[in-house]
Amino acid sequence: METNDTLYIRNMVCDRCRMVVRKLFAELGIEPLSVELGVVRTAVAVEDEQRKRLDARLRELGFELIDEPRQQIVERVKAEIIRLVHRDNGALRVNLSDRLTEATHHEYSQISKLFSETTGTTVEKYFIAQKIERVKELLTYGELSLGEIADLMNYSSAAHLSAQFKSLTGMTPTRFREQAAGHRKPLDKV
Repeated sequence: METNDTLYIRNMVCDRCRMVVRKLFAELGIEPLSVELGVVRTAVAVEDEQRKRLDARLRELGFELIDEPRQQIVERVKAEIIRLVHRDNGALRVNLSDRLTEATHHEYSQISKLFSETTGTTVEKYFIAQKIERVKELLTYGELSLGEIADLMNYSSAAHLSAQFKSLTGMTPTRFREQAAGHRKPLDKV
């Protein structure tokens, strides 16, 4: 009897990615039980030949299967941070290390060391970069004031947000809003 399988996929960063991957699995006749950012659980184990076809098709679409366990953890951390920043605004008030420990079932010190070794940046810097990309998105929409964005993104003040934003982008949030087009990065490039 075959058992279910968990596949880790690099570069799944948004709901559109989830839809594309779900559609690809259906086209290849693989029944997904769930499709989340970076993780697909299937009803049955994916056999080697099917896995090779899947990986080739995923690569055509800008994704790829991750087999190495250390890379899988890093991708889970990235997916959790993206989910936290871009989908679960209210959850930003939780402790990041606790959230990542719970999501990956690994101690934060292990996660942090592995993430830094693998990506060349720290978990915290990656988290801040994702927050700034979300702030850029919110500034582009023009619906919220800087103070409202600072509160939504769990900054202590609009001044703190402005300082961090300028440090990472080289411009103030106000200047960014004025020149908004073309300054956002795709989430998988952050």
